[in-house]
Amino acid sequence: MELKRIKVFLVEDEIVIRQGIKKNINWQQEGFAFVGEASDGELAYPLICNTRPDILITDIKMPFMDGLELSRLVKKELPDIKILVLSGYNEFEYAKEAINIGITDYLLKPITGAKLLEVVKKIAKTIEEEWRQKQFLLAYQKEQAENGQLAKQKLFGRLVLGKDPVSALLEEGREIGMELAATQYNIVLFQVFTGEEAEIYSDELNRITAEMEALAEKLQRVIMIDRGGLEGFAFLLKGTDEGGIDELLEEFLKQLERMMAGYPQVEYFGGVGVTVERLSELKVCFAKAGHAFAYRYLWERNQIVTEEAGNEPKMVDGELSLGALNVSNLKRNVVERFLATGLSEEVADFVDGYFHSLGEQNMQSMLFRQYITMDAYITAAGMVEKLGYDAAVIVEECGDFNSMADVFGSAGQSVAYLKHVLGTAIRFRDAVSRKKYAQLLEDAREYIRENYRNEDISLNTVAASVNLSPNHFSTIFSQETGRTFVEYLTWVRMDKAKELLRNTTMKTAEIAFAVGYRDAHYFSYLFKKTQECTPREYRTR
Repeated sequence: MELKRIKVFLVEDEIVIRQGIKKNINWQQEGFAFVGEASDGELAYPLICNTRPDILITDIKMPFMDGLELSRLVKKELPDIKILVLSGYNEFEYAKEAINIGITDYLLKPITGAKLLEVVKKIAKTIEEEWRQKQFLLAYQKEQAENGQLAKQKLFGRLVLGKDPVSALLEEGREIGMELAATQYNIVLFQVFTGEEAEIYSDELNRITAEMEALAEKLQRVIMIDRGGLEGFAFLLKGTDEGGIDELLEEFLKQLERMMAGYPQVEYFGGVGVTVERLSELKVCFAKAGHAFAYRYLWERNQIVTEEAGNEPKMVDGELSLGALNVSNLKRNVVERFLATGLSEEVADFVDGYFHSLGEQNMQSMLFRQYITMDAYITAAGMVEKLGYDAAVIVEECGDFNSMADVFGSAGQSVAYLKHVLGTAIRFRDAVSRKKYAQLLEDAREYIRENYRNEDISLNTVAASVNLSPNHFSTIFSQETGRTFVEYLTWVRMDKAKELLRNTTMKTAEIAFAVGYRDAHYFSYLFKKTQECTPREYRTR
């Protein structure tokens, strides 16, 4: 990896001085890139905007546009640029104006090449330190973002289980920037359907995710948790004495639906829980939201629903009577869709909702129950076969047609049996998914091993290489490897760095570049943090 050179641009109207500065200093040898020159500010400004130098050396007294006017314009366009002013006018007003503009240094003519190079090198050290600090900050933010997302997922899981002490949950929430104290709570479960499988990499889904994060941040009392893949998103809403939960929920849903209207090709579905007043009651709220959310397999998309009485969303299949017992009316794809993307913990809610949507009166008919159950059984068996299993496995787990008579005795028996069938099919599906993910994770690790030298490698690029969404990839990667993506990448780089320290005479800076770090100081910092010794100490061992 080539070291990034600090770029220098020169503006001087006296051609002799300009040529002297340009040619008497070996900029390349001194570690700089001389990227351009001009005779006045007016000519220089567009060139500066194009080349975007790190250091601008400019005369003050020039025709058309002087150095101070140029400096004002350049500082607006490039706030981080360092400006070195040269002038033959030893006047306080010039110096005072230069300070106001934010000019880095002010030198009086005549000046030797050695003196100018000394000052430029001093400025370069300041720039390199700023770069280093930015790299430290970006790396820290990247690591914290990934760790924070995983921490949010884990904490939310414990919140809705309702088993941990409230004091411990509140304290852990504060530690990860998730303030949980409130007078009321509600939960909205939400999923976006882009036409791809939920876990598949999608630029559109990434944009929607970013917009939802911005919306939650804007409303302040909404915490967003990306649950990854098939589980979608959760939003925890908090009511306070100053702002009630009902008003917040109404405003949040209105803005969320307005946002989704900007993506006409994308479908969505949401389920809302019930308002609770205690953190310990979130288990109840989540269960209600989950029940409503499970209807995403039965009801039309692009709606956010609750369990409350009177809430009658449009159903995919519409009304059904005993005179309409045919496949076209029942639409087997409802069960197929659930088997493709449903979660094992949603089976009970789905079956209850499915039977309810077909009509309580219809369910009193044994003939109808037989038809529904057998149709779902055949659908489940078909999916299991597509997964690569022998059809016999579903028979072993759930029985064959000859042994099913006792499951049609009552609606309750049919419901229980169908839950068992669908739960079994999903268990087989998840076993296949785990094998698939094992291969995907190995492909991801191989991609990292081949590309760790690239400083631009990131969670997004690796996730895209295996066609998974970044958050879903981050979740399964940490679950399966025991490390976050950033931790694993750092481990790979440090392992290679140790090999180079043991087996080569490369300098620390060269090794840093060889393993993907532009800044040798940052590499040394990470090496000491992870290996508990400096690169030099490691080599001397």
